[in-house]
Amino acid sequence: MESVERPVLLLVDDTPVNLLLLTKMLDKDYTINAARNGQEALDSAFKAPPDLILLDVMMPGMDGFEVCRRLKDNPATTHIPVIFITAKNAVEDEERGFALGAADFIHKPISPPIVAARVKTHLKIKFMQDFLLYENSLLHKDVKQQSMELEHIREFIQSIQSPSR
Repeated sequence: MESVERPVLLLVDDTPVNLLLLTKMLDKDYTINAARNGQEALDSAFKAPPDLILLDVMMPGMDGFEVCRRLKDNPATTHIPVIFITAKNAVEDEERGFALGAADFIHKPISPPIVAARVKTHLKIKFMQDFLLYENSLLHKDVKQQSMELEHIREFIQSIQSPSR
């Protein structure tokens, strides 16, 4: 039987019961890593970038907005979708989160079907973007190779067309 690698989620919340609830909702389909604060989240994400991060906004020390800012500032983690899970529902908070690079917001109390659907949707988007980036890199390599070959052909043609001295 073929082994299929499960997407990795990083769950970040300072409330253990919230981490447990999210883990129970998602561990059937995903590999779960958990962090209880912003610094743990950054350490985990920088060490082994997950496929998606579910991030609480209100945490002591470093809040979720700062965690998101640092993730998006790092080339190794900038592409990871971040979904904020928060009790904050002011438009200004959402504007701030989206300006920092968040992919989505889920408001507490959470609804399991909404969490599952949003995670699935943002993972599909991420994997499609990853695929397109990979395909684009292959196209760039191919174009570079063809350009080099054309340059060699041009040089050859010029060498046989120029009169010998």
